[in-house]
Amino acid sequence: MKISYTKIFVDDQDKALKFYTEKIGFVKKEDVSNGPYRWLTVISTYDKNGTALLLELNDNPAAETYQKAMYDQNQPAIMFTVADAKKEYERLKGNGVEFTMEPTAMGPATIAVFDDTCGNLIQISELQE
Repeated sequence: MKISYTKIFVDDQDKALKFYTEKIGFVKKEDVSNGPYRWLTVISTYDKNGTALLLELNDNPAAETYQKAMYDQNQPAIMFTVADAKKEYERLKGNGVEFTMEPTAMGPATIAVFDDTCGNLIQISELQE
């Protein structure tokens, strides 16, 4: 068994798609509509057969409440692993991404946190071996 998809709630799918493709560098994998429902996924260019990220609209009141509570508590919605946190921080800042936490050593990891402009904080993590 493997994880095929994971999701984050977003307040606007078109804005999220633009952010995750243009600012982060992911690519769109699937974009399928069925009435008002839209299945929209992105995937890392480094692992096109890896886990896809579903950008799910937070139009469910429970989803909106959860997303806002996590954001208000400064809790990242998801974590992406990177080879070099400082280098990735500089690349993303150069693309206009706004960070709420600069790269910081935390034991065996260096982490940084950014705002995805769609209601989420996202953590990047470089694990030291």
